[in-house]
Amino acid sequence: MQSAGPDSRRWILVVCCVAQFMVVLDVSVVNVALPSIRADLGFSDVDLQWIVNAYTLTFAGFLLLGGRAADLLGRRPVFLGGVALFSLASLAGGLSQGQLELVLARAAQGLGGAVLGPATLSILTTTFTEGSERNRALAYWGAMGAVGGAMGALIGGILTSALGWQWILFINLPVGLFLAVAGRRVIPARDPETAAGARHYDGAGALAVTAGLVVLTFGIVRTDVNGWGSATTLATLAAGLALLAAFVVIEHRFSPRPLMPLRIWRIRSVAAANLVIFFMGSAVFAMWYFASLYMQLVLRFSPVETGLAFLPMTATIAVASTVAGRVNTRLGPGLILTVGMGFVALGMLVFAQVDAGGSYAGDVLAPGLLTAFGIGCSFVTVTIAATSGVSPGEAGLASGLVNTSRQFGGSVGLALLATIASSTTASAAGTDAEALVAGFHAAFVTGAALALAGALVAGGALVRLPRRRPVTA
Repeated sequence: MQSAGPDSRRWILVVCCVAQFMVVLDVSVVNVALPSIRADLGFSDVDLQWIVNAYTLTFAGFLLLGGRAADLLGRRPVFLGGVALFSLASLAGGLSQGQLELVLARAAQGLGGAVLGPATLSILTTTFTEGSERNRALAYWGAMGAVGGAMGALIGGILTSALGWQWILFINLPVGLFLAVAGRRVIPARDPETAAGARHYDGAGALAVTAGLVVLTFGIVRTDVNGWGSATTLATLAAGLALLAAFVVIEHRFSPRPLMPLRIWRIRSVAAANLVIFFMGSAVFAMWYFASLYMQLVLRFSPVETGLAFLPMTATIAVASTVAGRVNTRLGPGLILTVGMGFVALGMLVFAQVDAGGSYAGDVLAPGLLTAFGIGCSFVTVTIAATSGVSPGEAGLASGLVNTSRQFGGSVGLALLATIASSTTASAAGTDAEALVAGFHAAFVTGAALALAGALVAGGALVRLPRRRPVTA
């Protein structure tokens, strides 16, 4: 545990929250800029998806390796390295003059985010004492991450309209400069648990798990082109699963210091929380996507209007995240997480009632607030559960796992629900708007089922976990 004083811990929290906001923001900020990028660089409709998918693939594929790197190499150098890579990739993306340049820059951004994201969580879990102190820190961290995801549409719409699409990438440069300077000053240079003992970097395990996650995620995000039952999709998914199976064998039988010690899955809170956050990512990523499409394609909102329409949900997430972090010690993570995932499921069911002639207040705001409250309760609480009971030397591993589960769940859920929505729309009768809404109905109902599955896992596996007494000053 770090021995930083109160002022130092406060600044560490600020740095980690800003970094988390930036990383999560860049998952969604490009969405409203895609038409401008297509017109400027000549992307086809099929190739345009790679501006988003290049980031998603490397982000999901390297999260586990990025989290473990913080344990093995030290948290400050890994944090600063992630900031540098993310910032330089953002600069390269904004200066891109061609399609390949932009896609490669987005992939490098994803790699930087995969290093930076787990490092921030690892720094927090080893800086703040487990219990109410850590829970409060994770509440702020979780709120900033949730707000970053929710504000992507607004920030992207404003920057694209006012300055051009390049500025959705250039905006990361001053943020990165602040993080580099502040991080070097406030994050301790050495981690006691990484300073001693022989280091083994488990290259075979790192290669297997990274390749497996990348190949599996690649197969999933390409289902909108190839279909779920095509030979290409099945072969790609089989290859990804085979690589992940090889990773498990390497970790269990051959690695002297595994990248992911399998014993971590014996901690019930870690195993259950990662399953819950997989379901949460599957439902929530798709919710933002379909709600945005409904407002723009059916209600005819502009990109900026769509971003502004999400602000009440963003505020609700921030408030709920803060409250959940404060009451977690008294009520326990299982109860809060069960209630939170239940609200997500309820909100998705209400979203499933969207109408081709609907309104913002009835069809977006009401279900959006229900879902946002559930997200706020769940986002922080599941992180607390997933990192509780883990030794400081494996905090980065736990951080990488929880981020990987969320991102991979989001990729799976979005691909699954987009396929369901597309096939339902194609076979639906009525006007174009009515056919679109029929697809949204099917997608939201499926998302509600995924969120309900997460609530059931939380209720069955986490409610009875022992509560920790508040830490008194």
